[in-house]
Amino acid sequence: MPDSPPASPAPAPPPADASRERIIAAATSLFADHGYDGTSTRRIAAEAGLNMATVAYHVGGKPDLYREVMLRAHLAEQRVLTDALVAFRALAPTDPAAAVTGLVDRYLDFCLDQPHIPALWMRRWLSDAAEFADLEAAYARPLIESVRDAVREVVPAVAPAGSDAPADIEMTVWTVLWSTHGFCRSGIRAEVPRFRAHLRALVLRDLGLAAQEASDQEPRDQEPSDREPSDREPSDREPRDREHG
Repeated sequence: MPDSPPASPAPAPPPADASRERIIAAATSLFADHGYDGTSTRRIAAEAGLNMATVAYHVGGKPDLYREVMLRAHLAEQRVLTDALVAFRALAPTDPAAAVTGLVDRYLDFCLDQPHIPALWMRRWLSDAAEFADLEAAYARPLIESVRDAVREVVPAVAPAGSDAPADIEMTVWTVLWSTHGFCRSGIRAEVPRFRAHLRALVLRDLGLAAQEASDQEPRDQEPSDREPSDREPSDREPRDREHG
């Protein structure tokens, strides 16, 4: 009787770093979709394909895991805004309207590309993970203030056209945040161009830059005339020759 083939060796356990990343990825997805309060450690372990003891070994308890997820979300947001503000400051002295819309576009694109980050923050707005009240002050507030201060350097705090009150730049920044997070969670990706145009117009109007953008575009929208008004062709209703009676 022929010898049976040797059994395949058991797969090696994943490296510790790989296991930890699987756990964090699973927790990020579950916290974004169901919130911290709606996600159990057992469910995170099942999603990661590991047992609860392994989860505890690599990341500690659920509070430790939540803080790690939110820290990573913050660092990703911080990186993109740091780069966006470098581009903003380079363009703002010569074209503040374009600098502002570029900043808005960059943040919208980031949230569309990383939809779990708006989801995590929106869960917090619904009083999820209320015991972690320090995260807004530690993560959200510094980023809001950095954008506010950069915009304030180039946008004077004067009343926008048609308004009796000066621009509230910080509230404008918050408005972009709230609107963008809400839109990215809506799932209506077909409306991205329309929302982008609306968000741009809203911010420019709020900061009193809408008139400037319109004046900058006017020369491109109007074709110069090569002829004097007196050289125009007569209309169909005008007689080409007049008879003298």
